[in-house]
Amino acid sequence: MVWETKRYKAPSKVPYTKEQIREVFKRHDKNGDGQLSKQELDAAFDELGAKWPPFRAWFARRYADDNGDGFISIDKELSKLVDYALELKYILH
Repeated sequence: MVWETKRYKAPSKVPYTKEQIREVFKRHDKNGDGQLSKQELDAAFDELGAKWPPFRAWFARRYADDNGDGFISIDKELSKLVDYALELKYILH
């Protein structure tokens, strides 16, 4: 008996521009406080097609949360968050 498996094939590049990713994150600031919470990051990474959005949100906060408050500031930390998302070309669809 032969088992056929479908392996995940990583895309060659992210199908979003830097500005598009920036807008996805801004749009997910649902309460308008100028910060992205873990839940808002989860939703944004889900929209971007990331595998395991809760883990991506956790790693994104570790990467981009410079002041350690648990939130990503749209004004001060968004650029770093977008850079992190662009590095995820192998997990974004």
